[in-house]
Amino acid sequence: MAGDFGMIAKHSARGGERFIADLGLAPGMKVLDVACGTGNLAVPAARTGALVTGLDIAPNLLGQARERAAAEGLEIRFDEGDAEAMPYEDASFDVVMSMFGAMFAPRPEVVAAELARVLKQGGRLAMANWNPASFTGMMFRVTAKHVPPPPGGVPPVMWGDEATVRSRLEPYFNAIETTIVPIDFDLPIEPVAVVEFFRMYFGPTQMAFARLDPAAQDALRAELVALWEDANTAPKSENRTVVRNEFLRVVARRK
Repeated sequence: MAGDFGMIAKHSARGGERFIADLGLAPGMKVLDVACGTGNLAVPAARTGALVTGLDIAPNLLGQARERAAAEGLEIRFDEGDAEAMPYEDASFDVVMSMFGAMFAPRPEVVAAELARVLKQGGRLAMANWNPASFTGMMFRVTAKHVPPPPGGVPPVMWGDEATVRSRLEPYFNAIETTIVPIDFDLPIEPVAVVEFFRMYFGPTQMAFARLDPAAQDALRAELVALWEDANTAPKSENRTVVRNEFLRVVARRK
């Protein structure tokens, strides 16, 4: 609920459309988008004629997703719920997917079991997860230096580590395929403003700043600005930030 992830999600919407195009969904398929946010996967999936359900723990994001679906005249069911305890019967879906969503649930082994539980035998799992080497992974590491995660916490970007993903999924899935996929952050503002944009709208960044005193906030801001400036590939004459990012695409079959 912190911030407004819808503002962030707008900048990865095209990546969501490409992700769905690669899945080859067919009309009538029962598809679940886990931690669906504002519908970056659910909306393009519904355009294929699939029967789409979106699940998210944040009602403010679900409201935006419903508005997007209504604007396109799409029938999508959006439910409030937890990726670690989904309100669906076993073997309910042909495809279960998640883009930059389920990876943030705190107990990955529970999430893996739930993703498998709601899939039909032979059904497909498809995930897009930020990987440790990505720019987003670097952002998280900078933030963690200033606001250490709780003891025993598992970094979300481990869902983007191939060996870790395989160990989590192999009890339930086979034919596990992983691919590094490029995706850009392209924002029409300079890096200094990008940091403030994420501070305002990206929940994890907003909460990290909120836990720091003013001096520590300044230190975190300075390091994040330096990170964005170093990674920016846009010409300095442009009031723009373009950063090359990437994620791990994971596709697997339910045993």
